Amino acid sequence: MVHAARAGFEVGIIGAGDMGMLYARRLSRAGYTINLCDTADRHSELAARVAGTGINALSDGYAVSRRSDYIIYSVPAVVIGKAVEEYGRATKLGAIVGGQTSVKTPEVEAFERHLPADVHIVTCHSMHGPNIDTRGQPLAVIRHRSDDAHYRAAVEVLEALESRMIFLTSEEHDRITADTQAATHLSFLSLGTAWSLQGYHPWLNPQFVSGINNVKVAMALRIYASKWHVYAGLAIMNPLAKKQLACYVDSMATIYKHMIAGRAQEFRDLIYTAADFIFGKDRSHKKILLDDELLDQLSLSRVPKEQSRPNSHLSLLCAAVCWYRMDMSPYDNLICQTPPFRMWLGIVEYLFCNADMLEESIETALNDRYTQAEDLVFYTAVSGWGQCIALGSFEGYRERFEKTAEFLRPKLEEGKDLSTMIIKKLTAGDASQQPAA
Repeated sequence: MVHAARAGFEVGIIGAGDMGMLYARRLSRAGYTINLCDTADRHSELAARVAGTGINALSDGYAVSRRSDYIIYSVPAVVIGKAVEEYGRATKLGAIVGGQTSVKTPEVEAFERHLPADVHIVTCHSMHGPNIDTRGQPLAVIRHRSDDAHYRAAVEVLEALESRMIFLTSEEHDRITADTQAATHLSFLSLGTAWSLQGYHPWLNPQFVSGINNVKVAMALRIYASKWHVYAGLAIMNPLAKKQLACYVDSMATIYKHMIAGRAQEFRDLIYTAADFIFGKDRSHKKILLDDELLDQLSLSRVPKEQSRPNSHLSLLCAAVCWYRMDMSPYDNLICQTPPFRMWLGIVEYLFCNADMLEESIETALNDRYTQAEDLVFYTAVSGWGQCIALGSFEGYRERFEKTAEFLRPKLEEGKDLSTMIIKKLTAGDASQQPAA
């Protein structure tokens, strides 16, 4: 049954990409009138896609803005300023406006600059991709400029997603997303690029056969199965992300120099100092429920498990060192987690809370020449991505991303499906331990 308050309330969504369509369908099922648009050249295609669903496919953002009571810009962060500049002046008198970008600082600045003074600004960010069910997932809600009545109306609309709402300021949002996503994405991107540079697929490499290596492969493939701008906007446009990205790159350089220079004690001291800082002296208890039974179910590898080679897990060692150097506990940010960050923290924890595995990782890094050669390519990939992001090059980011994605294409969809299964199992397994909003 449609809630009475929804009968005359129209929600507009500018941008019919994956997230725009996800919102349109969920809110339409909840009883809201949905006005949706895409770029002008895709209008006919959009109209055909939503025919018979009750969703109104309008010609452009002007048409959406003029008639909608709550307008959500679901466009890439890189174009949010241009979109608001173009359509903002058509906003309905007294309407609510928000956005779905992963970086709120430029989004809010665009709203302030281009929206009429009578418009209420209540924005949001679903902390997951379009292939994840919105129910129970973190949803950041940001009241930037609104009276109580319009704020309650916006929250009621967003409640239809059945997500776990976290109420933040735009500054808090950008700090948390920088802490949880910047280095996480850089690590997975660099893994994919390293495989591409060496010309082998990880499912054929004996270093990526089992256990937490399966999660690395699945999550890297998940990212490369997505659109490049989803990650470029956060890395380049979030001013708070640059500090952590620089720290990850510098930590990688420090660790790798220790490895190849034979500075074993310095290497060990740094790794164990980071371990104590993040996980404590007693590392027998894990908070992220990744277990052997789950990990054994996950594999894209064509290499028999008995042929596996040791792995230094350099990307995971570097994550811990980066968090230590940033004086940041990753557990504090689980309140606003994304699926890749939860997986990333889960496999770092899995490694550091298993004394034998951590020691094997350290020994492999210090003494296995084959692994050191492999890690050189990963180090090079991290440095390359770091330089690209530091230069603010969206085109460079896109070229690097798409070239690697093309190399990994044979397994992208399978990897995405596997990572979705991991996320679902993990969510089901520890729902009772989720932090409260």
